[in-house]
Amino acid sequence: MYSTHSNSIPGAKNHGVVLPDANPATVVNALAGASCGAAGQRCMALSVAVFVGNARDFIPKIAEAAATLKVGPGHLPGTDTGPVISQAKKEHIESMIEGAVAQGAEILLDGRNPTLALPAGEDASKYKDGYYVGPTVSCLLMNKFILFIFM
Repeated sequence: MYSTHSNSIPGAKNHGVVLPDANPATVVNALAGASCGAAGQRCMALSVAVFVGNARDFIPKIAEAAATLKVGPGHLPGTDTGPVISQAKKEHIESMIEGAVAQGAEILLDGRNPTLALPAGEDASKYKDGYYVGPTVSCLLMNKFILFIFM
């Protein structure tokens, strides 16, 4: 009989580890897109990154890059991240942000109550009931590692 041990993190919570020798531009572009594209709802969305050593210096740049993503209706040109699937999902995400703050995380980019990026002449009232949450970046220092959580 064999004993097998597993450290599994199910539920589509994909993790990444960023080492100090990583290419900064590649890390910034890849993490901003992988975490916030498709409102973070695709099965391969990266929701957690662990930064080792001075790789933590990349974190502010990732928050800056994520802040440039345009939130809006998915069918409109130029939208980088659309609405989440339901009001319940929006409330769940917002409660996760609040929970992160309660546990001591620093919110570097808060996606609650985002401003929608709409083309000139587009009637904003059509989207007032949408389930929008913008890119969110939080950071929690854990011993010698930085845990970086995206929403």
